[in-house]
This record gives sequence, structure tokens and C-alpha cells, in this order.
Amino acid sequence: MRQIVLDTETTGIDPKQGHKIIEIGCVELINRRLTGEHFHVYVNPQREVEQEAIDVHGITNEMLTDKPTFSQVSDDFCAFIQGAQLVIHNAAFDVGFMDHEFLLTGKKPGFTRTICSVLDTLELARRLHPGQKNNLDALCKRYGIDNSHRTLHGALLDAEILADVYLLMTGGQTALNLSGNNANDENGKPDGIRRLAADRAPLKVLRASADELKEHENRLDLIESKGGSCIWRHPAE
Repeated sequence: MRQIVLDTETTGIDPKQGHKIIEIGCVELINRRLTGEHFHVYVNPQREVEQEAIDVHGITNEMLTDKPTFSQVSDDFCAFIQGAQLVIHNAAFDVGFMDHEFLLTGKKPGFTRTICSVLDTLELARRLHPGQKNNLDALCKRYGIDNSHRTLHGALLDAEILADVYLLMTGGQTALNLSGNNANDENGKPDGIRRLAADRAPLKVLRASADELKEHENRLDLIESKGGSCIWRHPAE
């Protein structure tokens, strides 16, 4: 299963008011493992970024003047997400902006869901933790993920953090280190994906009681009595 954990940053909050995407960040999961493949681009929106948005993500108008437009990166972006399940926190926001941008390039309305399925981790978190805060910072705290370096929103960093949150929220993860011990280039700038601290608190292990183990064995006996094969008793060599 191929999943793309995705986040965007924008000039404002509503594409219907002409706001546009200015950053896209994606990381790839295959069979719940981070592969190290990612897609990251800054986009020239050809309009002003609102100050309220700059206060959130720190991306200024000057930073975007020499960046490509969405239409110039859309083919590469589509190729990266094609056929995958998108994992997005508050998917309606990001997909709404993506569909708006695709529409401007000549794609049909609702284009995103014609090439991808979408999983909204905000909806998932609300089902798992009803009545609690379920923004990304709250989920990091709940699942013991160090996001102390997240002083501003950034699409690639938020996608990376969301991948950790999603995997822990749905059963755990492996292979955290993608870039080795040093994720910086020779000038000290981030090079690729910057991983989270490896010394996070370990997950709590819940072990089965004696009664639960006995019930498990009884269930396996029942399966075998019906002619079934129990992989727990006869693992493949």
C-alpha cells in the first residue's frame, strides 16, 4: 500500500477568495514504512501572501518571487501522488486548495479524488479522542512525539510529523532514520527530511494475562479442530 502524507501552506484560508498554495510537502509510506522519498516545492502564487498567513508559516512574498508557479510543478506533483492514498490533517482544507489550483490549470472540478483516495487524520483523531484537542501539536503531545523544533508551520516538516502521528495513531511504525545522523548539507542548511529525536519515550507494552493466553490457546484449538491452519503455531519458515 502506497500512502503520501501531505501538507500545504497557502497565502490565506479560502481559495474562493483567490488564495493559493505556496508550499507543498509530501513524504511517502509504503506498507507503513517511510521510504525516504519525498516531494517538496515552494510555489509562486502570483499574488500577495497575507500577513496573518506569514505569521503562521513565515513564508514571505520575497521568498517566492523566483519560485515556479503551480502550473509549472503540477505534472511532477500529480506523478508523485498518482494512485496513492493521501494522508492529510484536515483534508478538506488542503484538497480544497489543490482542486482550486488544478482547476486553474485546466483540470476538471474535484480532480484530486480522481487520482487519489484521501484519509483525513483529523476525522480519525476525533473518532479516537472525542471531546479533546486534535490539532497536530496536541496529537504530538498525546503520542510523545518531539515537535519542539516546530516553531513555525512548514509543509514538509508538518508532513513528516504527521507521518509519525498517523503511524502511532494506527498501530506503530518502524525505520525512523532516513537521512543518517546528519540531515544538513555542507552549509548547515536542511538537506532532505529532518528526522525527529530518536530518544523519545518508548511506547507502553501491554502484555496478555494468563487468562487471556489460555483463551487464545482455546481459540487456536477451535480453529484447528475445524481443519484450519494456525500460523501462530506453525509459522512459515
